[in-house]
Amino acid sequence: MADLLRSRPNGPAAFRALLESPDPVLLPGCYDALGARLIEQAGFDVVYMTGFGTSASLLGRPDVGLLGLNEMVDNARRITAATDLPVIADADTGYGNQINVIRTVQAYEQAGVAGIHLEDQMLPKKCGHMEGKVVVPQDEFVGKIRAAVSARRDPNFTIIARTDARAPHGLDEALDRARAARDAGADALFVEALQNDDELERVASELSDIPLVFNWAEGGKTPPLTIERISELRFAMVIMPISTLLAATRAMQEALAQIKIDGTPVNAVSAMPTFNEFTDTIGLPEVIDLEAKFA
Repeated sequence: MADLLRSRPNGPAAFRALLESPDPVLLPGCYDALGARLIEQAGFDVVYMTGFGTSASLLGRPDVGLLGLNEMVDNARRITAATDLPVIADADTGYGNQINVIRTVQAYEQAGVAGIHLEDQMLPKKCGHMEGKVVVPQDEFVGKIRAAVSARRDPNFTIIARTDARAPHGLDEALDRARAARDAGADALFVEALQNDDELERVASELSDIPLVFNWAEGGKTPPLTIERISELRFAMVIMPISTLLAATRAMQEALAQIKIDGTPVNAVSAMPTFNEFTDTIGLPEVIDLEAKFA
């Protein structure tokens, strides 16, 4: 766990080592520092900072391009400070042209993340499983990936190229863009919103020479596969961007509904962590020890 006085491990190198595993790397999504701590305490090896969840938590609004670079990087910085795990972050479109992408990569790297994914949507972008997406020309996307690869200071910092072209232009176009991004130096590929098992098999077969991302999004366009099937297809990473967001939302809705009925949390408290359990979760024992050490 990310103790206040302990130096952080090298996130980019740690993540690259995990990608060497024959099994898919699991990346539960979080949208704040508390979520990152819970993911680490649950025994996972990587944290994924979700753009969808960040927009929902910071603004209470959908993922439709309302957040900018500084807001996303600030959230990434808080998350990386809360965990010793490598963090992979959503960097949307890079927030502008190729020059903006250079600043984006360097800002995320300075925030301590292990890697990012960049997509080919036109601003304002949308969640990958929403309707009405529009993508930039392929050469512009490829230029952004080349800029991102050139901008990183640590060669282990992972650049994941995401294409959203499947929805507006079909799978052939998405595969062409993915191959072009690979040739531009991307470390991994993310073909978003594949719609059936046949499409997943084709992507896995035609892009078998580079790590691939599977997006396990509840209610999204991609079928909800088991981890065994994902492993059989040889996807290297499984991001689960909104599982914790949906779980937290339902838990809060149920608690608030009960409090509304009763007037106090008297009948809702049994489903909650105790106060002491929660303060242990967020590191109060460490603070008490440090207070005694430096008193």
